Amino acid sequence: MKKSELNKLIQDHTTIKAKLEKSYNHKLFEKLKELEHKYYHETGYNLHQK
Repeated sequence: MKKSELNKLIQDHTTIKAKLEKSYNHKLFEKLKELEHKYYHETGYNLHQK
């Protein structure tokens, strides 16, 4: 995965996390978990630690 794709994952993660803070949505929560898993699979690091 390219660095630009990883940056896109991080950007999507922060956007979805901000939306979840405003109102809880199960679909957004699932998408957030999917992004975290994908990032962990690619880098070996957790997204919230970075």
